[in-house]
Amino acid sequence: MRVLVIEDEAELRETVVETLREEGFATDYCGDGEEGLYKALHWDYDAILLDIMLPKINGWEVLKRIRDAQKETPVMMLTARDGIDDRIKGLNQGADDYLPKPFDLAEMIARTRAIARRSGGQRNPELRIGNVIVNTTSRQVTLNGQPIELTAREYALTELFVRKVDEVVTRDYIYEHLFDENEDSLSNILDVYIYKLRQKLGKQFIRTMRGHGYITRSQDQS
Repeated sequence: MRVLVIEDEAELRETVVETLREEGFATDYCGDGEEGLYKALHWDYDAILLDIMLPKINGWEVLKRIRDAQKETPVMMLTARDGIDDRIKGLNQGADDYLPKPFDLAEMIARTRAIARRSGGQRNPELRIGNVIVNTTSRQVTLNGQPIELTAREYALTELFVRKVDEVVTRDYIYEHLFDENEDSLSNILDVYIYKLRQKLGKQFIRTMRGHGYITRSQDQS
C-alpha cells in the first residue's frame, strides 16, 4: 500500500514515515498543506495521514479540497487537538478516522490498515488463491498450509498480486503503489523482489507478460 503523510513537525514526521516503511508501506511525505494537497490530488494513495495545524493550507482545508475534487482516498487526521468538537468536525468533513497526539505507533499502523481495507470493501481478512493464502490482518502467507517467511516488502508485493489475480499488473502500477518516490534503481529493485517471490512461492506464482507487466493466474495456483 502507498501512504501519504502530511505533517509539519519534522521529528514526528520522520518517526511516522520510518515506522510505516518498516511495516512495508510505500510512504511519501511533506511538511505543509500546499504540497500535501498537490500530492493528494495528483497521485493515488491507499491512505493519507493528515495533520490539522499545517503551514500554508491547514488540514481542514486540505481535506475539504480533496473531497471537493471527488477523491475518496481514506484520510486519518493526526492532531494534538483532541476535543470532541474537532473530531466531529473532521468526520463530518469526510475524514475516515481521527487519532489524537500523542499516539501509539502500533495503533497508528493498525488504523491505517483498517481504513485502507474498508475503502477497498474488504471484510474477510483472508485472501485465497489455490494453495496460497494471505491473511491481511496478521500479514502472514501460507503455501500448502505452511507459513512462508517474507520481508515487509515481499509481503506487500504478494498481497498486491493476490488482490489483482487474473489481471495484468504493470511495472508502473507496482512502482506507484509499493515504492517510495525517492527510491533509486526501481527497475532493479523490483526484479530482485520478483525473483525472491518466485523462489518462495513457486515460479508459476508470478508470470511475466512481456511488454505489459506481470500476472498471477488463479488456474496456476492449484
